[in-house]
Amino acid sequence: MNTKMINTVEALLFAAGRPLRISEIRSLLDLDGLQAELSEIKKCLNELEIRYHDSSLEITEVASGFRLQIKQDFSPALTHLWNERTPRVSKALMETISIIAYKQPVTRGDIEDIRGVSVSTQSIRTLLERNWIKVSGFKDAPGRPALYSTTKEFLDDLNLKKISDLPDLPDPVQTLDNSQEDNVIPEAV
Repeated sequence: MNTKMINTVEALLFAAGRPLRISEIRSLLDLDGLQAELSEIKKCLNELEIRYHDSSLEITEVASGFRLQIKQDFSPALTHLWNERTPRVSKALMETISIIAYKQPVTRGDIEDIRGVSVSTQSIRTLLERNWIKVSGFKDAPGRPALYSTTKEFLDDLNLKKISDLPDLPDPVQTLDNSQEDNVIPEAV
């Protein structure tokens, strides 16, 4: 494998600041005078994965492409570098993005039906500003409500390649309401 090509791919991933698709890497290599097939670039990425095996870095494939990042094991040491606090995600916001992620595309009314409470405009606005959700269309219903879906940036932030990589939802716990409890016959002792 061409060392210059491997090192150039490494430099591109390091400097990009965002995930790069293999086709983007090929275009950037072409601009630098390095001709490469997509399979050769994939081999370069595999070589870099081997190179970083025993280091603090890793090559990760997410929804938007490949990126060079610090391994999760080293994140506690990095928290001291930044004084700013990342905004906390409220329980309501977490419930809203979870419903969108698992049931997409959904309307605001669908989210409210599942949560049992109204969804604040601020929650939707926050998710749109973070670019975690987008309006993917409009429901053919009175008022033509917006349909919300997750974005590639949401997947990238969670280190996921595709939405199906989300963990499975737990089975709902069946509870008895009061009328059912009255009909339950206790076991004979």
